[in-house]
Amino acid sequence: MASSADPYEIFNQSPPFAGLNLFTSDPTLGALVEGLPQAAIDELAEHGQAWGTPETFELGRIANQFPPVLKTHDATGQRIDTVEFHPAYHALMRRSVAGALHCSIWDTTAAASARTVARAARLYMTAQVECGHLCSMTMTNAAVSALAHAPSLAEHWLPRIRSRQYDASQRSFTDKSGVMLGMGMTERQGGSDLAGNTTRAERAGEGVWRLTGHKWFLSAPTSDGFLALAQTGDGLSCFLLPRYLPDGSRNGIRLMRLKDKLGNRSNATAEAEFEGAAAWLVGETGRGVATIVDAMTLTRLDGAVTSAGLMRIALAETTHHCRHRQAFGHLLIDQPLMVRVLADMALDAVAGAALAFRLAESYDRADSEPGEAAFARLMTPAVKYWVTKVAPPMIGEAMECLGGNGYVEESRLPRLYREAPVNAIWEGAGNVMCLDVMRVLRKNSEPLEAVLANIEDALGSTAKSTLNVLRAATAVALADEGSARILTEQLAMTVAAAALRRRFPSVIADAFLETRLGKPWRTTYGMLDSRFDAKAFINYLCPLD
Repeated sequence: MASSADPYEIFNQSPPFAGLNLFTSDPTLGALVEGLPQAAIDELAEHGQAWGTPETFELGRIANQFPPVLKTHDATGQRIDTVEFHPAYHALMRRSVAGALHCSIWDTTAAASARTVARAARLYMTAQVECGHLCSMTMTNAAVSALAHAPSLAEHWLPRIRSRQYDASQRSFTDKSGVMLGMGMTERQGGSDLAGNTTRAERAGEGVWRLTGHKWFLSAPTSDGFLALAQTGDGLSCFLLPRYLPDGSRNGIRLMRLKDKLGNRSNATAEAEFEGAAAWLVGETGRGVATIVDAMTLTRLDGAVTSAGLMRIALAETTHHCRHRQAFGHLLIDQPLMVRVLADMALDAVAGAALAFRLAESYDRADSEPGEAAFARLMTPAVKYWVTKVAPPMIGEAMECLGGNGYVEESRLPRLYREAPVNAIWEGAGNVMCLDVMRVLRKNSEPLEAVLANIEDALGSTAKSTLNVLRAATAVALADEGSARILTEQLAMTVAAAALRRRFPSVIADAFLETRLGKPWRTTYGMLDSRFDAKAFINYLCPLD
């Protein structure tokens, strides 16, 4: 007798992971923004609801499935140097601009004590949906700090930057309701060594300069203006190049090709030539790097925050899968090996978020508290180094937890995995971050002592020995620059443990310290022992649906 069962019935598959509030479903984020004004908390809940819808996640998928296309000429042969984006990309841009991800830390109406942390929270949630379009948000937000060195330029640009309207039209910034800024710093022969730049700037009269040269990476090439470095007679200097000149004509910026990148595919990154491009000086001639240093700092913070967001969504989706998928007669979440792997992954995810948000907090407090300013100087490169380094292997482990389902493109995990490495490369790769840590330490001992004083109470009984280890590692690195990675990683993980103690149950910080700093043999996930309740960690950080 034939069976009445449907031979094509699908079973033992986890339901789709979407349709959630990215704020209220995330106790980690809730703990990290505790203390913000209630109005800010309400805005974060609204942001989390809007960005957690299935429709918004789908926009992220489509924007990456249909990457931008370079259009150098129109049908008549006229040079146009533009990029076509899928409507999904513009929809994401529109949402993020409306959420002020590109400018809110410069909003004079917001409480200064919470601007950076509140924006970091929105950025953290948005990164869980789609990171490519966030390049424009990061660069615009960071570039404003450089415009402080050119008040006359800022007077014209800032009102349009602060706008919450996304205007993708191709015309002069003077005619637009809202504008975005990009950056063109690196060149093919120099990379991170900006002193090797060869682009030249020559005076053209009435405050205008003409730039001639190339840029190896020009991200978001349809931005309304670009900060760029070029050589003058006084040395490397910073300039602002509008894409369209005030009279409506196109500036001399030629897009040569788009980079075919591993990830970050929704975002266009171009190679460009400057052919006598009109530009305006930002800051003093010969002080280009000093002019953009604050912009570099803000960009590095965003790299850590978005990496933490990628880890969060990878952890949440993996936990969701393991709560619904059975193997060998039990749910995966009930398998001892699997639950310890998940808990170990969760420790990196929550530590990365705690570290990034602690850094954001220092930015909000730096103007009024010298110790926080010193903390930010030393910890910015250390935080960027560690959080962006730990994200790719953690997301790779998440993919493995889903098995074959996590490896195919219908899953979100491959896109997250391809996206993760860029933050470790952008605005200074690992060695550059370590060299910046050493540069701060060589100037004086104040930043290190400020950091150690800040974390001493949180570390409790382990404080004395832990801080002595950091002082010893500092001495070694000062004598042997080749050991700077050891110091940078120890510094980041120790401050992460202290940040965990401030915001979360002490047992989470204890587990992090035990497995990250107490046992140097650890190289893979799943190294928690039975003293720690792995399932309790998971249920606390990723509550049941």
